[in-house]
Amino acid sequence: MTVLRFPRGLYGVTPEWDDTDRLLLAVQQAAAGGMRTLQLRRKDVPDAARAAQARALAPLCRELGVVLMINDHWRLALEVGADGVHLGRDDGDLAEVRRLAPDLIVGASCYDELDRARRQMDAGADYIAFGAVFPSPTKPQAVHAPLALLGQARELTGQQPRPRPAVVAIGGITPQNALLAVQAGADAIAVITGLFEAPDIAAAARACAAPYAPASRPPAATE
Repeated sequence: MTVLRFPRGLYGVTPEWDDTDRLLLAVQQAAAGGMRTLQLRRKDVPDAARAAQARALAPLCRELGVVLMINDHWRLALEVGADGVHLGRDDGDLAEVRRLAPDLIVGASCYDELDRARRQMDAGADYIAFGAVFPSPTKPQAVHAPLALLGQARELTGQQPRPRPAVVAIGGITPQNALLAVQAGADAIAVITGLFEAPDIAAAARACAAPYAPASRPPAATE
């Protein structure tokens, strides 16, 4: 199996919940179902509220063995002892973050842009994320990234030094369509609504993680 710079499998992304106790319980349930990584994504809240949730999640994720990423805010990731940061188009220069925080895992949104993915990998990205691969209830106006793009991205990552960056798919992924993203080349699938708004979060996590089980994993895309 190819060694990656980022965990293969289910990558949960937090919904916009203010109730931290509810969030912590949901994270425990998702981890029980096989979630490998969690991203704290709080866009429109005061900095203090975001930081409070990050401080609550960090020790829980360490206890659960779940990699914790912080959306946008790399300094907050360092402050709370998170594992990494996810950067969008307007969240700072990835190369600069890599220089100032060399121990963080750094992921990058690449939307539907292979050229952007090349640049971000050259800057040191540990994963490149594409989406929305399906219609997204969280970001209904998001650009569409066709599934075929994931295979093309895998070919790009195969040209990088080993361990190679991971390819992450995001946008509208559910237990019902997760396999399609994995078969197309996603090393990890980022799921928000399909995971945390499910009636049974642990069951949804198991279903989303199932395509990564050794017995069911599809043949790897060209490395």
